[in-house]
Amino acid sequence: MGLLLLVILILLVIAALPAWPYSSGWGYYPSGTLGAILLILLVLFLLGVF
Repeated sequence: MGLLLLVILILLVIAALPAWPYSSGWGYYPSGTLGAILLILLVLFLLGVF
């Protein structure tokens, strides 16, 4: 389960980078979503769910 979450988080980090020309207009939406997911996972980890 932990390895699966790690792989998903790495893929999200790569996807949130504005590496393509058309993604420069997206603003903070990809990184903001990634930050929210990381925050939720951190809270779940601290509560002992994982």
